[in-house]
Amino acid sequence: MVRTYARNDGVADMAQMRRRMQAKAGVARLVQTYVDIEDMTAATLCLLIYGGDEYLNEQNARDAVYRLLEEHRDAELARVDARSADANSFDEAVSPSLLSQRSVVWVEHAEDADSGLLDAIVAYANETNRDPEASPVVMQCAATLKGRSVEALMRRNNIPVDTVPKLDKAKDKLNYVYQQFQSRGRRIDPQAAQQLVNVLGDHVGELAAMIRQLCFDFDDDPMRVNRVNQYLTGNPKVTGFNVADLAMGGKTARAVIALRSALAQGTEPIALIGALALQMRNLAKAAAIRQGDISKTKAAVNEWALRTANGRLGGWTSQGISACMQRLAWADEQCKSRGGDPIYALENTIELIGAKGIQ
Repeated sequence: MVRTYARNDGVADMAQMRRRMQAKAGVARLVQTYVDIEDMTAATLCLLIYGGDEYLNEQNARDAVYRLLEEHRDAELARVDARSADANSFDEAVSPSLLSQRSVVWVEHAEDADSGLLDAIVAYANETNRDPEASPVVMQCAATLKGRSVEALMRRNNIPVDTVPKLDKAKDKLNYVYQQFQSRGRRIDPQAAQQLVNVLGDHVGELAAMIRQLCFDFDDDPMRVNRVNQYLTGNPKVTGFNVADLAMGGKTARAVIALRSALAQGTEPIALIGALALQMRNLAKAAAIRQGDISKTKAAVNEWALRTANGRLGGWTSQGISACMQRLAWADEQCKSRGGDPIYALENTIELIGAKGIQ
């Protein structure tokens, strides 16, 4: 099972976590590995994932946790939200439970930890140094002003720090694309790699998702630009994600204009519906988490995507979300059936989403 030390996060089933881990195990990792679990056993059982790109930061922390769970199959996962947890919560997380003698402890939002919690983590790291039976701890920390002080504290106490790259330069983003393909035993043509960066380079999570989708859907090796353009438009300023962002932001007129531009450039209507549906699903999950209907673990939404969805929840109702999901299903049918009008269906759907489901 997953023990959670935070507000309203609930409890997830450990079997589900194992299935997700096994699914991930079939996907090779980045050639340039930012998280080195060996560093944790060399001097301490604690590791700080620090700064850099928000998506990569969470992904590196998640990968570290999953690798530790694979290594320690008798362990359970304990999640500690540093925004609300204290030293006692941490002590309970690293202690044996009725179901397991140890845990893999994932401390999220370490940049917001209070001094008591940080002192407890440092003390634990020093006390359990080289203890093979102790619970390993992975801390996830943003590079905020408080986060920098957390990083300095960990370094002073010889706790390994994995500094995540920012990917703020075009060259770094291009290298990331090459690494993602290489990690899957695949190659990508330079022109195709550049096209991916041009279109999705500002959204690393969406870039990673697109690479996964391309590798899943096509066996091409190397992947060429014509394949990439089946999912992307020729104009890097107009993508399905861009249309969806405008619609979700209530900018209906601009979203419709972007929609028409994307269609004129050859984007398939079904791809645009997919982008809209992804954003709406994230919104629905964010609403369910806020209401306590599901936990963040069961929602299986990356932190960066969840934060974006939470920022959009204002003005939405459950009825509005339901209406938009039904309209998307109708638009999907229009795209797939003969005699349907997918363009009208898309515009109609965008208008409803822009109005937050109010008809």
